[in-house]
Amino acid sequence: MAATQSNSEVKIKTPLGPDVLLFRNMSMTEELGRLFTIDLTFLSEQEDINFEKILGENVTIELTLTSGAKRYFNGNVTSFSQTKGLDHYSSYKATVKPWLWFLTRTADCRIFQEMSVPDIVKSVFRDLGYTDFEDKLTSSYRTWDYCVQYRETDFNFVSRLLEQEGIYYYFTHDDGLHSLVLSDGDAAHSSLPSNAVVDYFPPDRRAVGKKDFISQWNFTKQVQPGKYQLNEFDFEKPKAKLETKSEIIQSHKTADYEIYDYPGEYTKTDDGDEYVQARIEELHCQYEQTEGQGTIREFTSGYKFTFKGYTREDQNREYLITSVTHNIHSHAHISGGGDNEDPYSNYFSVIESQTPFRAARITPKPIVQGSQTAIVVGPSGEEIYTDEYGRVKVQFHWDRYGESNENSSCWVRVAQIWAGKKWGGIHIPRIGQEVIVDFMEGDPDRPIITGRVYNADQMPPYDLPANKTQSGIKSRSSKNGTPANFNEIRMEDKKGSEELYIHAEKNHTNITENDRNEDVGHDRSLHVGHDKSEAVDNDKSITVGVNHSEAIGNNKQLSVGVNHSEQIGSNMTINVGSNLTETVGINYAETVGVAMELTIGATYVQSVGLSKTVTLGTSKSESIGTSKTVSIGSDQSEEVGANKSISIGENLDETIGDSHSEAVAKDYSLTAKTISMTAEDSITLTTGKASITMKKDGTINIVGKDITVKGSGKINAKASKNIIMKGKKILQN
Repeated sequence: MAATQSNSEVKIKTPLGPDVLLFRNMSMTEELGRLFTIDLTFLSEQEDINFEKILGENVTIELTLTSGAKRYFNGNVTSFSQTKGLDHYSSYKATVKPWLWFLTRTADCRIFQEMSVPDIVKSVFRDLGYTDFEDKLTSSYRTWDYCVQYRETDFNFVSRLLEQEGIYYYFTHDDGLHSLVLSDGDAAHSSLPSNAVVDYFPPDRRAVGKKDFISQWNFTKQVQPGKYQLNEFDFEKPKAKLETKSEIIQSHKTADYEIYDYPGEYTKTDDGDEYVQARIEELHCQYEQTEGQGTIREFTSGYKFTFKGYTREDQNREYLITSVTHNIHSHAHISGGGDNEDPYSNYFSVIESQTPFRAARITPKPIVQGSQTAIVVGPSGEEIYTDEYGRVKVQFHWDRYGESNENSSCWVRVAQIWAGKKWGGIHIPRIGQEVIVDFMEGDPDRPIITGRVYNADQMPPYDLPANKTQSGIKSRSSKNGTPANFNEIRMEDKKGSEELYIHAEKNHTNITENDRNEDVGHDRSLHVGHDKSEAVDNDKSITVGVNHSEAIGNNKQLSVGVNHSEQIGSNMTINVGSNLTETVGINYAETVGVAMELTIGATYVQSVGLSKTVTLGTSKSESIGTSKTVSIGSDQSEEVGANKSISIGENLDETIGDSHSEAVAKDYSLTAKTISMTAEDSITLTTGKASITMKKDGTINIVGKDITVKGSGKINAKASKNIIMKGKKILQN
């Protein structure tokens, strides 16, 4: 007759069919915030079970409670083995775990942005096709700008996030399925349906017929820190105080020790308050713990019960079950088995129900070992994509989900050569460039760009190794710049060809607040393609050791506000192709040490508005090929220290508007072939007391002492009227 489980208190249901596997033993451990594990031993009349038909499959263990109700333990087979047989049966063992365990079998590198931890966790579940979970969270959780799963299993990733936020989980079981319940407080826990109140019966007073009771109760208190403090730094609020504190002080003397930690992984104090509270509660739920043993088949982690009947009254209160180890065995199919033994017992841990539970943070966060490189990315059509802090977005090589655009990462800070308050160095990495990314404290959630590197797509600006002695900075015009559009500072260090090269693609502005000195050892050449303008607010001095040459294609204009002085050691030649005009507002002085020669090919005109003084140390010579005209608006004075000679080839005409006066200190000689003098009114010749006056009416007066009229020929006296002669005597021959 085939073996059957139909009348057993414990049954196993598998995809292999009814009674293919017969239940023998089970040990199960379930714990808040942890995976449950069921270790099963089976008997079977089949010695060649196909493992592939059960491995990974869902199985259910059915346990009959003392009330007659059924309790189920459900999970997936993660390990299956065949062991030494017993009697005429083959023996098999299986390990059963929740669907969440399968997340330990998949690892990834990916980025989550603008999501809370509950949303991230649910997304991971759904991506793998799991929907048997329930959200009983009551708190709100911050949105993570950037959260990275880096080289870790999906299970570790989910676990560490839940542990950090103070979220935990437990499982509920039904026939054919089990569900994960996300929890963060008392509201997620209800009392045991059939055992809301549980009695204590020690082993020596165990009640006959009383099957659901607690027989062992061991409670412990241990010293835990009573204070917790976290700290953080936010570069967007560098002066903000982000310390957060929380404390739960017990009454014993050593209850006020503090744990201080940094970084707290938050940027807002409200989030920090939540984290520090979760940390102190994590420690506090370990302060008082109780372990026990009993027979209550309904015990399940995540449920509550009220304990009564214990000798210490302070222990008779409500508790939350944090872990249970179930031990179930059956001898139904073994000859000589003890069928009168209770097939069920358990070991459990509880905490007082008003103590918030927080799972210990045992899942390590991955640490990025060393630096990585990434490619700078941004929106399509952009060449430079940055924010007000000079941050950029990157595509990591390990990110298989990123699309190499502005959504590939968070904004990543860029280390610069210098960073001050509105001063320092700035070089923004451009889209397509490869950058070196480090991670603050190795945290994949906190990348920072520390450098840039060339690759086969982004080659150095100078051909190497041919130009290995060149170094410098070469930029590219944006947008749509080509290799011909750049600014550059380049240094050539090749011995004998050293050069500092500066190229401005368009404008070059140089501002010196105080002094600027340039020392050029040999030649200097300056070429200006269009205009050049210089403005010197004070003095300007130019010293030329040998020659100074200027060539001006068109006009030259020089404006001097006060004085203009030129000193020439030897000769000065000015060659004016057309006209030369000099305008002097007041005085004009020329000093010639030896000789001055002025040659005018055609006309020379001088116009003096007021006075003109010419002083010659020795001689002045003027040679005029044709005419010379001097026009003086007012007075002209000439002073000659010695002699003055005027030689006129033909005529001399003088026209005087008013009077003409000549004073000769010694002799005055006038020689002419013919002398003609005409006066409008009179002419007077005077020397001493003698004078001759001729008037326009014809009167002539000769006045003197002795007057002699002598003629070598005749003297004729003729008058139209009388001739009058008077004297003391009138002598005649």
